[in-house]
Amino acid sequence: MQNAHIRHLFGLQRIALVVGLLLTLSVKTSAQQNLNMLEHDAKPYYFGITLATNQSFYKLSHSKRFLATDSINVAEPLKTFGFNLGLLANARLSEHFDLRINPQLVFASKNLYYSETYGETPTTTKNIESILVSFPLQVKFKSDRIGNLRVYTIAGLKYDFDLASNARAKRAEELVKVKSGDYGFELGAGFEFYFESFIFSPEFKISNGLGNVHAPDKNLRYSNVIDQLHSRMLVFSIHLEG
Repeated sequence: MQNAHIRHLFGLQRIALVVGLLLTLSVKTSAQQNLNMLEHDAKPYYFGITLATNQSFYKLSHSKRFLATDSINVAEPLKTFGFNLGLLANARLSEHFDLRINPQLVFASKNLYYSETYGETPTTTKNIESILVSFPLQVKFKSDRIGNLRVYTIAGLKYDFDLASNARAKRAEELVKVKSGDYGFELGAGFEFYFESFIFSPEFKISNGLGNVHAPDKNLRYSNVIDQLHSRMLVFSIHLEG
């Protein structure tokens, strides 16, 4: 698990390096460039598509039964990678503020790791697959344009519906059940690179759930040691806007 986590960190560092190089090249050449898509800044609204990768996990709090049991001595979340596909609609509020809707289909896996004192398998990983339909509503604050570059930040709320939720599953031997609905907040920042016919926007954001998605079931031993599960997600997105 440690080697996988190190590989994930190197992957994020490579992404950050590419974005940094694009930013440096854009700033150095902005004085020599023609300004692209000048009419775009006055558009009342525009649309786009989103391609993204995510790192997701649960923030886990243990129940009182975890301290009382002697069979399960470790229960902790694992970080895993997934991807997002989405659409984007952006409405201009003022020179520096926009209202943005970015519905997405999110493929994520928030797994749980268990270590047991007894039994044939001392360690167990419970795979909790999620297919989320996410509805974020965000306010976007934009900087002044620097040549063909603009920097922005976002903040907003979201609602997620898990199409793969197992909360009502009847056959759930030794599973951990999760609810289908969740809500939360999103914070992020990104860059807009203006090309001749489109805008290329790399963006980093955190997307955290505020609701407890754990669906407790006293008959499930791996669920009994958990009190609450809150979703956590780090997302790197590429928006292509026109």
